[in-house]
Amino acid sequence: MGAADGFTDSGELDGLTVYDNEGEKVGSVGRVYVDDDTGKPDWVTVKTGLFGMKESFVPLAGARRVGSDLHVSHSKETVKEAPRVDADAHLSVAEEEELYQHYGMTRKAGNLGGDAKGTGTGTGADARTVAGTGAMGAAGAGAAGTARGT
Repeated sequence: MGAADGFTDSGELDGLTVYDNEGEKVGSVGRVYVDDDTGKPDWVTVKTGLFGMKESFVPLAGARRVGSDLHVSHSKETVKEAPRVDADAHLSVAEEEELYQHYGMTRKAGNLGGDAKGTGTGTGADARTVAGTGAMGAAGAGAAGTARGT
C-alpha cells in the first residue's frame, strides 16, 4: 500500500482527533510518517491511553478527514492492539512488516527490502520519515521549521 491518496501534506494531519471505522474516538494524531517515494503521509501514530502516553501506528490507507477529525478504516481495538513500536526510534524492516501484517496489508513491490525511519533522514527503498508534532526531525506544533524528510 502506498501513501494515502487524500493527504498531500503532513501538516494537514497535525492535532486531529482520530476515530475508528465505527465512529468511536481512538485518540489524537501523534506523529505523521511520509512515504519517501511520494512525499505523502502514509502512516500516523495515535496517542491512546488514559493520558495519551501510548502511541499506536495506524495506516492512512482508506482514512478520511472530516473537519478536525481523522476517520481511519480500522477498529479502535485493532489500533490499540497494534504491535508496540517506539515511535521515536528507527523502525526496522521486521517491525514495519509486523505492522503491515497486523493491519492485513501488503507492501507495494518497490518497498520490499527497505527500512523505515522515524528520524527525518530516511534511506533505502522503503524509508519513512516523520513529520508533525514529534521531536525528531518534526515540523508542526511545538517545533520550528519545516523538516519533511530531508
